Amino acid sequence: MNLLGRNVIERLARFGYGARGVVYCIVGGLALLAALGRGGRADDSESAIRWVLAGPFGSVLVGFIAIGLLGFALWRFVEGLTDADRRGTSPKGLVVRAAHIGSAVIYTGLAITAGSLALGLGRARGGDGMQDWTAWLLSKPFGLWLVGLIGLGVMAGGVAFLVKAATGKVTDRLKLDAGQCRWAKPVGQFGYAARGVAFLIIGGFFLAAAWYQASSEVKGLAGAFGALRAQPYGWVLLAIVAAGHFAFGAFGLIQARFRHIDAPDLDETDDAVLKALRPGG
Repeated sequence: MNLLGRNVIERLARFGYGARGVVYCIVGGLALLAALGRGGRADDSESAIRWVLAGPFGSVLVGFIAIGLLGFALWRFVEGLTDADRRGTSPKGLVVRAAHIGSAVIYTGLAITAGSLALGLGRARGGDGMQDWTAWLLSKPFGLWLVGLIGLGVMAGGVAFLVKAATGKVTDRLKLDAGQCRWAKPVGQFGYAARGVAFLIIGGFFLAAAWYQASSEVKGLAGAFGALRAQPYGWVLLAIVAAGHFAFGAFGLIQARFRHIDAPDLDETDDAVLKALRPGG
């Protein structure tokens, strides 16, 4: 039973890495085409999922993406709560584990969106959810400071991505030999660097929202692409970062196959969740 539980979590995690990889390959590919003037659109993950939905067997494919993203979110929760990756309880380890839980929340939301689209619900895109909850937060006591802290946190994540890319530690948790790392590492470094740039820009949007007390300043990945395009030689900058997002997606597919996943059994996961939810736990 324990072995079965580990296998379930591991398979969901690998399926999740693959689904996330496919989404970012589409995001990066469409943004690259837009930068080169070949069609496409520099937009976010939800737009990429809607692009799949519009194609042949769209609902079925988006349904699989939704399941995969939900599996990835589950794995992120498991990583954060059970310390499956042995990050430890040092300040750095706790920050990484907290970031994994935050990532789980984000991908759970994206999975729900994909699932709704696959079932024929919510096909018309509504308002900007990020701006909506930022507006709600700004209306609360100390909300201004909380939005600013979120911005700093997102920018810190961007710096962490850039450091990981610069140090070449992107393949540390992959079961690859030296020859395989020779081609996988540059793909991962390029991808993580592009994500780092995007996170820095998105974090800057949150800081601007806090400074001007205006939720309209908050933008996601599409806004980051737009900010790059608005710079001198912006199409070149957009093309580079878009290609990097495609590389990030491709690296996700590599992770789906080769990442070391030390999944706990389901009983251990339940115990960890209960302990984390317990007051003082």
